[in-house]
Amino acid sequence: MSTAIAAKGFSQAAFDAYLAARDEPAWLLDMRRKAWARFQDLPLPSVRDEEWMRTDIRLFKLDRFELPDALGHGEASQGQVPHALLAAGVNLGGRAVVMNSHALSAKLEPSLAKQGVLFGSLQHLVKEHGDLLRPFFERRVVDPHKDKFAALNAACWSGGTLLYVPKGVRIEQPLHALSAISNGGVDLDKTLVILEPGADATMLSETASTDTTGGGMHCGSIELIVEQGARLRYVNLQNWGHEVWHFAHQKGHVGREGRLQWTIGALGSRLAKVNQHVAMTGPDAEVQVNGVMFTEGKQHLSYNTHQHHQAAFCKSDLLYKAALQDKSRTVWRGMIRVERDAQRTDAYQRNDNLMLSRDARADSIPGLEIEADDVRCTHGSTSGRVDDQQLFYAMTRGYTRREAVRMIVAGFFQQVFDRITIESVRDALSEAIGRRVSDIKGL
Repeated sequence: MSTAIAAKGFSQAAFDAYLAARDEPAWLLDMRRKAWARFQDLPLPSVRDEEWMRTDIRLFKLDRFELPDALGHGEASQGQVPHALLAAGVNLGGRAVVMNSHALSAKLEPSLAKQGVLFGSLQHLVKEHGDLLRPFFERRVVDPHKDKFAALNAACWSGGTLLYVPKGVRIEQPLHALSAISNGGVDLDKTLVILEPGADATMLSETASTDTTGGGMHCGSIELIVEQGARLRYVNLQNWGHEVWHFAHQKGHVGREGRLQWTIGALGSRLAKVNQHVAMTGPDAEVQVNGVMFTEGKQHLSYNTHQHHQAAFCKSDLLYKAALQDKSRTVWRGMIRVERDAQRTDAYQRNDNLMLSRDARADSIPGLEIEADDVRCTHGSTSGRVDDQQLFYAMTRGYTRREAVRMIVAGFFQQVFDRITIESVRDALSEAIGRRVSDIKGL
């Protein structure tokens, strides 16, 4: 038996075997080793840390999981891949599938490949195009030193998805990436999207489990690089099984006159702790962040959002909406940070929560840090329950109680859905949420 297969867990021996089995550029292996050293030094976060004080992970045991087999032994087959919600009814320009941290398939329209577009397995493409991709890796858009989970992903990411669009290339058809795990599996996915100046693209990215009630661990990262004058529409659906531990660091860099529309849907996982950061690094950059969260059972979803204005004349608009039923809980912490030189900033953030149960809980914590003196920055948050009069009115018109609740929930999220430019994606998110809505008797 090879060392790569024999070494288990997240030990030094397992990591050494993991690297030995990889055929990667020396500079990338060096970055992995440095991140691994940081991973070993850092403790797991605890409720003593301010950012984690509302998210308790004492039941999470890292030693129950292990590094994916670098050689691909035990890799899942294409037939095990779960249904992709976002791809239904969409004419795609390319599609990539990762299963249990291993690339299964990747397709790209030949016309796009001829224009220099790269799309598919990050693990494979970095070997072929290392010189091109190295500067983007070395930017460290996601800080590998942020916490133990960020360091783990930087050291051990596997599979992953890359989209690279050369200067001035416009992609009309959306590209789709699915990252999935089987019950008890581990996903260490890294998504890297690079749009060179003047490029334009839409990417649909989603996660799913083969078993909706299954467990596992995801420790991932997303890096979106939108250069001068580029336009990116990025939709990210988190739909893990309800026993999956989900940890992620996600960041978008938007250069001068760049545009980023980032929409997230959070439906799955047992516990999720996500840091979503957008940085406007060049003048006249514009970012729109949309979030849809639906929780049930005892789910706990915690999302930290950060709108970082580093240059003048930039605009950011964030809208997160959450509906909660049963004994679930959401935590949203939002921060608008405006640097001293970011004059004429226009920034807004809002979080709305719809309570579908007396036992659900939503923590909403908006914040501002402003060092410039010529800005417009506002924030707001609302929480409330379904209006009994609305329910009664709908039921007098022939709707059942559950149908009435579904209609009210759909209306609550409609403001976010209206921002999504692809109709089939809007319908898929709405239908996925609608299937989860239960009766709310006793509210």
